[in-house]
Amino acid sequence: MSKGLLLAALLALAVPWDSAADALPPRHVVVTDWPALPASHVLGQCTGVGVDSRNRVFVFHRSGRTWMTPFPTEPIAAPTVSVIDGATGKLLGSWGAGEFIMPHGLSLDGEDHVWLTDVGRQQVFKFTAEGKLLLTLGERGVAGADATHFNLPTDVAVLADGSFYVSDGYRNTRVIKFTAAGHYDFEWGGKGAGPGQFNLPHGVAVDLAGRVIVCDRSNARLQVFDPKGKFLAEWKGPQIGRPYGVSVGQDGHVFAVDGGDPPLTQPDRSKVAELDAEGRVVDRFGGYGKGPGEFLLGHDVAVGRDGAVYVADTGGHRVRKFIRTLVP
Repeated sequence: MSKGLLLAALLALAVPWDSAADALPPRHVVVTDWPALPASHVLGQCTGVGVDSRNRVFVFHRSGRTWMTPFPTEPIAAPTVSVIDGATGKLLGSWGAGEFIMPHGLSLDGEDHVWLTDVGRQQVFKFTAEGKLLLTLGERGVAGADATHFNLPTDVAVLADGSFYVSDGYRNTRVIKFTAAGHYDFEWGGKGAGPGQFNLPHGVAVDLAGRVIVCDRSNARLQVFDPKGKFLAEWKGPQIGRPYGVSVGQDGHVFAVDGGDPPLTQPDRSKVAELDAEGRVVDRFGGYGKGPGEFLLGHDVAVGRDGAVYVADTGGHRVRKFIRTLVP
């Protein structure tokens, strides 16, 4: 084993998780009357969620369409992005009608731009908060593994300088870095279970130290990299499960939602894990089910500047809001 791989393995083994977290009451509780949408506005399979600087919650959903393969070729006719007031849960607007085939990931950047991935269109998009298209990457409907094509891209994470990472995704098992203008910079990954390899990189986020955190979904772990893609650590275990989506709060804590493996029969799955910057689990909340604070398939997670946590539930066709309790 090379010195680099040996160091990576030692770092991975050195990262603990706090096994006492499950023995304590959750530090987050669901807000049962959120959202407060009009009866005429029905969410579809919710796949992406993000919160902007004005506490607006953006939800990417499939608006009546369900996951199917092969993917349809026609776009969803109804709006697929719903904008909800984070405080009140009231609908502020919607857009995206006639644009997307199979919505997947949603991210917000520091300027409140909305980044979306569509696995049906094989593309990545940057929009204004009002739905004006600013940037498109990839060739519509054409899969590939080069610098200008994706193969089922899943998520985006944007840096302060506007450059960004794309997790690509279901087929290419790589993470790509692009410049702010959308030009290919570099990539890393490949199929496998070793350090820096992936088996379905499904979500991606950047923490306060600039580390890149990737949901290596089918390897049931979070992988942590430096900005250039150098492997730093692996966080995994029963408290993390099979992470689908990841987000970083203002305090540097990392939130990952365990989507499990359908059909979900384990009541301990489909929870959100809150981890500190060293990868120790400090809270878990949620669970599988149809009740308040439960998910049928937790697909993505986002943290507002006020600390509220939002979970996109694909199976339940809904988005859930959690707030921190006073439990120490």
